[in-house]
Amino acid sequence: MPVTVVRFNLVEPGATPTSLSARYRAALEMAAYADDRGITTVQTEEHHGVDDNWLPSPFAFAGAVFGATRTIAVTVSAVIGPLHDPLRLAEDIAVLDLLSGGRLVTVAGIGYRPEEYAQFGVEWKRRGRLQDELLETVLKAWTGEEFEYRGRTVRVTPRPFSDPHPLLLVGGSSRAAARRAARLGLPFFPSAHLPELEAHYKELLTEYGTEGWTMMPAAETPLLHLAEDPDRAWADHGARFLHEARTYASWQSGSIRSAVRSAATTVDELRAEGVYRILTPEECLAQGLDNYVLHPLAGGMPVEEGWRSLRLFAEQVLPRLKD
Repeated sequence: MPVTVVRFNLVEPGATPTSLSARYRAALEMAAYADDRGITTVQTEEHHGVDDNWLPSPFAFAGAVFGATRTIAVTVSAVIGPLHDPLRLAEDIAVLDLLSGGRLVTVAGIGYRPEEYAQFGVEWKRRGRLQDELLETVLKAWTGEEFEYRGRTVRVTPRPFSDPHPLLLVGGSSRAAARRAARLGLPFFPSAHLPELEAHYKELLTEYGTEGWTMMPAAETPLLHLAEDPDRAWADHGARFLHEARTYASWQSGSIRSAVRSAATTVDELRAEGVYRILTPEECLAQGLDNYVLHPLAGGMPVEEGWRSLRLFAEQVLPRLKD
């Protein structure tokens, strides 16, 4: 059966505290609904200081999802590693791993927005070294044993639920990210379909004598929204998808590779491009994808429209994917 994902970044341009609170609560209700129907994963992410209120605290959101669900996994894709204190991050992930019974998946990236580093007073040029330190530290921390950290002896408790540690992948689209993952014997999560980088990672595993595996997006990983009338949905909500696509694209330099990067500047271009797809249930089934990524609240989508999309998928698509 394909992997099924519901993505939440909680974007809402022009939100008020009241409207954003309602959006967050709706996302939790959607996660519980998805869990009841057997959807595989909730995916969330981290960005800071964004005008449209992009979610900045994925682990707090993950904890709320775990409290509302029983079996669904939560993937944080990705946490911006160098912006976090390594010891506190190790503690937070360990607690979430215990609360969820091992349902948390963390992809650690280094980000691509210098302004996020500036906001937290972290030096952009040191991001690679800081990421190395963070990954090495959390792996030591999760043993529950004492170790040396920045010149002092520390110990992190409690130990996580998962053995030997919570699922941690190294994300990125660079050879440096692949080397970092291979050196530490961690799985690699390329941020786009990059077979040549996957091959390089496997060569590095041999070089370092470590073991690992790759979780790589397919050549096509569209963000899906379901509607009984896609033409009307594009007319009513296409600007929301375009806003999100343009915001995301504006952060990315030419060297950054992403499975959901869009070059569209108009709604018509976005629709033709296929990164975002509004489909009927029958059209969704005909996609024949390995991963179905629903994005019910994309770009500040009205909550009721997000519910319509999710219910169409859960009631008319998911049962047939299971057959």
